[in-house]
Amino acid sequence: MQTTFVRLMLDHAAKRPTAAALREKEYGIWQTTTWGDLAQRVRHLACGLAAAGLKRGDHVVVIGDNRPRLTASMLAVQALGAVPVPLYQDAATTEFVFPINNADVGYAIVEDQEQVDKLLEIRPQCPGLARIWFDDPRGLRHYNEPGLAPLDALIESGRAHGHAHPSLFDTEVAAGQAEDVAAMFFTSGTTGNPKGVVHTHFSLLDRAAAGKNFDHLTEREEVLAYLPPAWIGQNIFSFAQWLACGYIVNCPESAATVTIDLKEIGPTYYFAPPRIFEGMLTTVMIRMEDASRIKRALFHHFMALAKRVGPARMDGQALGLLDRLHYALGNLVIYGPLRNTLGLSRVRVAYTAGEAIGPDLFSFYRSIGVNLKQLYGSTETAVFVCLQPDHEARADTVGVPVDGVQIKLSDSGELLVKSPGLLKEYYKNPAATAEVLTADGWYHTGDAGFLDASGHLKIIDRAKDVGRLVGGANDGAMFAPKYVENKLKFFPFVKEAVAFGDKREKVCAFVNIDVEAVGNWAERRNLPYAGYTDLAQKPEVYEMVRDCVEQVNADLARDELLAGSQIHRFLILHKELDADDGEMTRTRKVKRGYISDKYQVLVDAMYGGRAEQFIETAVKFEDGRTGSVSATLKIQDVKTFASTRKAA
Repeated sequence: MQTTFVRLMLDHAAKRPTAAALREKEYGIWQTTTWGDLAQRVRHLACGLAAAGLKRGDHVVVIGDNRPRLTASMLAVQALGAVPVPLYQDAATTEFVFPINNADVGYAIVEDQEQVDKLLEIRPQCPGLARIWFDDPRGLRHYNEPGLAPLDALIESGRAHGHAHPSLFDTEVAAGQAEDVAAMFFTSGTTGNPKGVVHTHFSLLDRAAAGKNFDHLTEREEVLAYLPPAWIGQNIFSFAQWLACGYIVNCPESAATVTIDLKEIGPTYYFAPPRIFEGMLTTVMIRMEDASRIKRALFHHFMALAKRVGPARMDGQALGLLDRLHYALGNLVIYGPLRNTLGLSRVRVAYTAGEAIGPDLFSFYRSIGVNLKQLYGSTETAVFVCLQPDHEARADTVGVPVDGVQIKLSDSGELLVKSPGLLKEYYKNPAATAEVLTADGWYHTGDAGFLDASGHLKIIDRAKDVGRLVGGANDGAMFAPKYVENKLKFFPFVKEAVAFGDKREKVCAFVNIDVEAVGNWAERRNLPYAGYTDLAQKPEVYEMVRDCVEQVNADLARDELLAGSQIHRFLILHKELDADDGEMTRTRKVKRGYISDKYQVLVDAMYGGRAEQFIETAVKFEDGRTGSVSATLKIQDVKTFASTRKAA
C-alpha cells in the first residue's frame, strides 16, 4: 500500500469527519473521538513535538494501555517522520533501559504516574531521555522534574506553534514516503537482549490490507483494543488495520473492566491469544460447576450436540432436519446466552495466534457459533503470513498463505517466508539481520512445519526446540516440547507447562496449575489451602493433574511421530512462572532454557529418580520488592502407553 499511516487518517477525516474513530470508557461512560477530532489532535501534537525539537528519524517511546491520546501521539510522531517505539506497560523498570538506550530515545509519551515513575527511576541510566509527557495527571501534580510535562501542555504548545507555522504539519506529512520507517517493535527476547524490529509504512499497511481483503473487513467493524500496544498483534489489529479499514477501535477503562466492556461493545472483529480463550472457557466451566443440577444437565446435553454438529455447521456443511431444529433450540437456550456472556454475540471474525490452540478449545468456540480461526505470523512478518478461510478452519493448521506470501522449507525442515510484510532490519544489529534475511529476500522463521495436501500450513514447533530422545526404548524419537506443553495446557487446570527431554532417554515436565480453576475445584471438595504453594502440593491436586498428564500420554500414543514424547515424570512448581522473574516473555512465552538453568536442581531430581526435592526461589513483586518462596516438591511417575499406530 503506497501511502502512510497519517495520510490514511487524514483521508478518513476528510471523507467522514463526524464518524467515530476511537472510543474510550472513562468513569463508566464511553467517550467518542471522531475522525475530525483525531485529525485536529494529531496536528496539534505533531506541531508541539516539532516545537520541542523532534526531528525526522528520531525515536519516541510510547508506554501505556490503549488510549486515544496515545494513539494520536503515535500518529503525530509518524507525521513528522519520526518513529514511535511502543514498550510494554507492565515491564519492570530495568527492562526499559536497553530499548531506550539502544534506540537513542530522547522523548517519551506515557500514560500515567506509574510509567512516569519508572522512567524517572532509570533516567540516570538513560542520559539521552530529555522530555517526558504524560496523559493522565492523577498523582503527578507536585512532580517537579526537568523535561516532565502533561500532554495537554504539549497540545497547547502545538496549537500555538502550528498557528505560527501554518504549513508545518502539511509539509511534513507530504514529505513522508511509504518506504519510510513507521514503527519499531522490540521482540520479547527469550534469550539475550530484545531486538528492535524495524517496519516501514508499506510493510505494515500492506499486510493490514491483505488481512482486510481476506476477511472482507469494512469501516462498520467494532474492535476492542485490550492487549498491550507494544505487541505487534495488537498494533496491527487496532492501529494498522484500523487505518486501512476505518473501523472503530474501543479502549476499555482498565484491565479489570475488559470483560464488562467486551459485552457492552460486542465487537464484530476480535483477536486474542489462546490464553484469553482458555481463560474465558475456564470461567464458564467454573460457573457451570456452581450452577443447579438442571442447568448443568441442560448445558452438558446441548454442548454434546454442539460438539457433534456445531463445527460442521460452521464449515457450511448440510445438517439433517432434526439436528437443525435441535441446534436452533440449543442456540436459544444455551449457545446464544453463552456467546452473549462471553461478549462474542456479534463476532463475525475471531482470530487467535501467538501459540497453538488446543483442538478441544478451538472446537468449543466454533461449535457454539463463534467463527474462530487461526493465523500465523510474527513481529518480523507484520503478523499476516497465513490465515484460515471461512469454512476451512481446522485446529491442526494455521491456514493458507495470504496474498503476496510465498512459503518454502529448507533442507532442515525450517519454514522460510517471502512477503511484502517482512522487517526492514533489526535496529543496529546487522549480524542478526543477516541471520534471518537471505540475500534473495527469504526470512528464516525458526519454525518447523510443512504444507499439507490441501495447502494449509502445519507448525510442529520452533525448529531449534525440536530435539531427539537418546537411549532407552525411544532412542532417536522426535521430541517437540511446545507440542507436548500445549496439549497439557488444553486442560483448564493447567496454566503453564515446561517439557524436558532433548538428548535424554525420557520426557519429564514442570506444571503450573491455574489457581482460579483448581481453587474452585478444591473449594467444591472442601479441600482447604493457604495459597498457591500449599494448593499446588496437595495430594488430591497431584492426582488430578496426573490424570490430565496420562490423558495427554494416551493421545500422544496415537501419534507415531511423537509417541516417544510421552511424559514419564512430572512435578507441580511451587510458584507461578512470571515475566517479572525472567521466566516468561511479556507475551507470556516460556523461556525454556532460562527455566532449565534456574531450576536445574528440580530437573536433576526428576531424572535422578527422586520422589521429592526442596527448593527456595527468589521472586520479584510488581512494586520492585523481592522475596522468596520455598517448598518441598513431590515428583510423580506417570503411566505411559504403547504406540497404537505402531501396533496397528
